[in-house]
Amino acid sequence: MLNKLQIKEVLSTIGEMFPDAHCELNHKNPFELVIAVALSAQCTDVLVNKVTKSLFEKYQIPQDYLNVSLEELQNDIRSIGLFRNKAKNIQKLSEMILNDFDGEVPKTREELVSLPGVGRKTANVVMSVAFNIPAIAVDTHVERVSKRLAICRWKDSVLEVEETLMNKVPKVEWGVTHHRLIFFGRYHCKAQRPQCETCPLLSICREGKKRMKAKK
Repeated sequence: MLNKLQIKEVLSTIGEMFPDAHCELNHKNPFELVIAVALSAQCTDVLVNKVTKSLFEKYQIPQDYLNVSLEELQNDIRSIGLFRNKAKNIQKLSEMILNDFDGEVPKTREELVSLPGVGRKTANVVMSVAFNIPAIAVDTHVERVSKRLAICRWKDSVLEVEETLMNKVPKVEWGVTHHRLIFFGRYHCKAQRPQCETCPLLSICREGKKRMKAKK
């Protein structure tokens, strides 16, 4: 596993590759971000942004989602995977935000994960992006990159990956680290066709070395 200095150099290199890494889910406020991240489970950000373009025009506050039938909301997000379950969760979390949190999206992880359809990853995204509270959300990209680059161990769970990153990266850099790892995984170190040949981190990447060796 890489030490803190090596991880700092890795993240600096990724930062040079993707200086504008950011949350790609379109939103105007914390509530819209909660909805967008909830919709993004097992779905691409590109598709979510297509759906939320009209969705956020029709539904602007929690009460709006409760003013329609479940069937109508399902129809509005039908192109997204698991739309039936996601529609139920959106109505339930909207009701909870109104009744339990005075209409405002809560800021703590404990409160956020109490909302239907909101897991630890979603909570961390909302905390970091909407409220600028240091957090690292581990999605498939972050997990894959962290393991390929030996920041974490192959056998580590998602929570262990998060804890390792939190321990090895300065707290003030958690938010930007999350976005940089996502961009690196989404646009360069892809799951199926990673760009190992042109990767500036190939010399320390165990997965990349293995792939390049297999090609010879």
